[in-house]
Amino acid sequence: LLSNHCERCSCPAPPPKISDLMNDKDLLDLLRLKLDPNHCTIKNWKNFASRWGMSYDELTLLEHRAQGSLSHSPTQEFLLRYNQKTVNELTELCRIYQRIDV
Repeated sequence: LLSNHCERCSCPAPPPKISDLMNDKDLLDLLRLKLDPNHCTIKNWKNFASRWGMSYDELTLLEHRAQGSLSHSPTQEFLLRYNQKTVNELTELCRIYQRIDV
């Protein structure tokens, strides 16, 4: 009954959130591959997290936790923290930082 009501509703579906992406292992692996590495000229997870308000101390903690560990991804940690933001907001960060590869 509820699904029929929703099908007839003309309200748009809510925009997808980052939390909706977190169960897609392939997509998450791709984001980690693109955003985890440190490059002096390419914007990475730190720029994204800082833009969304993560403090220097929090960035340092995530970076330290990830060093020498294959299981800790700073990108994944940052996405988990901001998982209620929309995919459009993440896409906008990619545009701002010219990361069309992400």
